[in-house]
Amino acid sequence: MTRAARLADRDGIRDLPNDGALDPGELLKGEGALELEIGFGKGRYLLRRAAAEPRHRFCGIEIASEYFRLAARRLAHRRLTNLLLLEGDASYYATALLPRGRFAAVHVYFPDPWPKLRHQKRRLFSTEAIDLVAGLVAPGGRLWFATDFLEYGAHVRRILESYPGARVAALDAVWPDGARTNYEAKYIAEGRPIVRLEVEFEAAAALHPEGAADVLVAARPDASGAG
Repeated sequence: MTRAARLADRDGIRDLPNDGALDPGELLKGEGALELEIGFGKGRYLLRRAAAEPRHRFCGIEIASEYFRLAARRLAHRRLTNLLLLEGDASYYATALLPRGRFAAVHVYFPDPWPKLRHQKRRLFSTEAIDLVAGLVAPGGRLWFATDFLEYGAHVRRILESYPGARVAALDAVWPDGARTNYEAKYIAEGRPIVRLEVEFEAAAALHPEGAADVLVAARPDASGAG
């Protein structure tokens, strides 16, 4: 799987532009608020929102090719002009392709928690990488997050509560619009507890204090003068 591969709109799937930048707002018609879902799966949430709110614009990123193709077919069938789907690694898009501060809202529902210690560096939410996600959100915008992995949910909440300019609210009930993903609908039916967070970012993104400290330590020259 390449880090970034293809995009899909109502006209079908095609390769990404080769100019090294990608602004969904320029590829979607209209001037409505722009929202992003990272890891959209089969597209349940984005397809529903795009159909119900034609004046808003929506974008999604999915690394699983089979889910990307499935959602792309559904998008083309419904001829939605306000939805753009991207195939590939969200971290790469956030780092290299998408403009910072572009989205009024970012949604991340049930990401892989990578519970094994040796895999946790792959997590989307960490003190070292949270600025990549937060950097996509416009000042005053929101991040919506959910997970059924309670330990990971507590970890994400701690990171966000200690992030500069972030106001975090934990929701004790289902979203007002109901289950937003197929996983969530399944877990609700099973009675499984779910961590749901709503985060407002009051200012432009910055490094997390703990992540910044790690960067400084890594960059500090050896006091002994050894190479």
